[in-house]
Amino acid sequence: MSKIAPQPGITSIDLYQGGASHVAGVENIVKLSSNENPLGPSDAAIEAYKRCAHTLHRYPSSDHLSLRKAIAEVYDLWADNIICGAGSDEIIAFLCQAFAGPGDEVIYTEHGFAMYRISALAAGATPVEVKERSRVTDVDAILAGCNEKTKLVFIANPNNPTGTMIGLAEIERLAKALPEQALLVIDGAYAEYVDGYDGGAKMVHSYENIFMTRTFSKIYGLGAMRVGWGYGPRYIIEILNRIRGPFNVSSMALAAAEAAVRDTEYVEKCRTENARLREWLSNALAEHGVVCDTSMTNFVLARFGTQDEAEACDDYLKSQGLIVRRVGGYNLPQALRISIGDESACRQVAHAVGQFKAGKR
Repeated sequence: MSKIAPQPGITSIDLYQGGASHVAGVENIVKLSSNENPLGPSDAAIEAYKRCAHTLHRYPSSDHLSLRKAIAEVYDLWADNIICGAGSDEIIAFLCQAFAGPGDEVIYTEHGFAMYRISALAAGATPVEVKERSRVTDVDAILAGCNEKTKLVFIANPNNPTGTMIGLAEIERLAKALPEQALLVIDGAYAEYVDGYDGGAKMVHSYENIFMTRTFSKIYGLGAMRVGWGYGPRYIIEILNRIRGPFNVSSMALAAAEAAVRDTEYVEKCRTENARLREWLSNALAEHGVVCDTSMTNFVLARFGTQDEAEACDDYLKSQGLIVRRVGGYNLPQALRISIGDESACRQVAHAVGQFKAGKR
């Protein structure tokens, strides 16, 4: 038997399951499983991507300065406090690699994003799951889960897959009460869908123990580009840059992201359209007896009476060419996460859920 073995914790990682995009035997598919922007990226981002075709033989920027300056300008932040990654997933991994290891603990909430646990285990740390309160982040439960071993605390705000969020006052209360060796990481992947919310970025200016992550995969429609960013105290950024690969973000991703972040008019259009259809879909589902918590994201969490009912509805939706996301892996077996698609997709899924509930499947 081979003595070659991975680091402890690696074999405890379940492979990440992305949103499905195919159904056997069904040709016309509507994908509502990955929280993608149905409007796609802006024309400006597409044109920036195309222009990169002439320089594919060149390495990308290693300091991402142009993109960092653009982000800082649009969000009124400090460029030197920004780090860019291949999606915010990579930055989450950097944080675990840099600040947690064997003997350390990483806290996340019971319905939190799967990559927190995966990245903690990959770093050799122990992931610690704490309860939420009615699918909302519970600051007191997080604080009760902290001890001298706690090094990182991850919260997604708004959260995936629940769509719920807590206010900045609660985040500030959490930051103030954390053990002195612990870093609070606010995952703001869906922050742009909340009007007037900065994802907690400005709190970085007042607290040395707060770090924020963001992505271009959601409202900016650049999921295929894999580009995200983080914002934190300079000392944190300097540490993360020591382990970041010098060319971790491609030229195409950097160019598309810079164009996307500067196209604020398009972002506002996407935010407004998403809010309109999210409200419509939530109301339509409620009329069919399917409840959703108030969502602040580009998806809703549709809750059914039992796991069997949720899975039966999912099977029926698939038969109609509608792909949504089961979230049993997020401790929500009785629910389905439904991305907000375009108007046609929202009407199709609402109608299909109505047909299912009426027993016409």
